[in-house]
Amino acid sequence: MELLPISTPHCRVERDHHVVIVTMNRPEARNALSLDMLVGMASAWAYVSAEPDVRVAILTGAEGTFCSGADLKAMSAPPSDPEVAARAEGIANYHWKGLLREDRPTKPVISAVEGHAVAGGTELLVGTDLRVVAESATLGLFEARRALFPMGGCAVRLPRQIPYCHAMDLLLTGRAVTAAEALMMGLVNKVVPDGQALAAARELAGSVAASGPLAVQAILRTYRDTEDLAEAEALKVSDELGWTVIGSQDAEEGARAFREKRPPTYRGR
Repeated sequence: MELLPISTPHCRVERDHHVVIVTMNRPEARNALSLDMLVGMASAWAYVSAEPDVRVAILTGAEGTFCSGADLKAMSAPPSDPEVAARAEGIANYHWKGLLREDRPTKPVISAVEGHAVAGGTELLVGTDLRVVAESATLGLFEARRALFPMGGCAVRLPRQIPYCHAMDLLLTGRAVTAAEALMMGLVNKVVPDGQALAAARELAGSVAASGPLAVQAILRTYRDTEDLAEAEALKVSDELGWTVIGSQDAEEGARAFREKRPPTYRGR
């Protein structure tokens, strides 16, 4: 595992071949969001998109907690590290980018959740593409209960991802939700024993990374680019992206590997 120099004191960014692991690293505050953390995550997502050999990312939290939401004091205070402060000035809207609200990575992001993933923690989870949650984890959007608003995008995204009544239940009551209930709602993909979320997410990441990277990225882009389009217009976008994938060298390799009964070697070309 390689620790990348884009890491910050509150955000550890590591790479293992095709997989980048982003760890919110402020366990003394239950990994509450800080300016330092958001700068690190914004940098990580830009790296994931820019690096051709990166195929998937995992977002997790240090020491058994995902994220307990925003630390308003820490988010408004300047970072103690001058290098992080300089990076913050160079990344437009780093807070929205870090939260996966804006400029989401072009590769899939998997969340690996232990402990609390509440308020901004749940908003981060909703910004990811695949979600693995430990069985005793707690999720929830507490903003309305505190007369606040979910600025990470959940008021828009959540009703598009899960049934309307479940989304409104979470948004309007501000109640805590168990992992089992989140699975029932369709909010998460998998519930695993405590302590196993990251291992399960890494296994899932391996499956994604073994797929054709051009195909994976085109599927992700098709969904995002057509979310608000009528079907006929959406299919035009889908066809344009799809034919490019089908004509790629990777598609030829996939067919050849199938015929030869061997694992394919994809190169993203």
